[in-house]
Amino acid sequence: MIAVNGYFDGNMIQTLEKLNARKNQRVIITLLDEDIQTNHNEKKMKAAGSLAKYANPNLIPMEEGAWERAVSDVKETS
Repeated sequence: MIAVNGYFDGNMIQTLEKLNARKNQRVIITLLDEDIQTNHNEKKMKAAGSLAKYANPNLIPMEEGAWERAVSDVKETS
């Protein structure tokens, strides 16, 4: 028997840990008389910096003024 922590999000029960269960495996759900504080920003924080491996340091100086150049290009073609 395995115990897993989780919470009810209003529609479904969400587990806070990875659950290795078989399809159609019987489960017992116990509801506690307490609320938990879910931190939905935690997942976003974990994603921060995840694309750093794709960054090209040589292109960083080109970012300065990129928006202004893009707007002027659009204005010139209109």
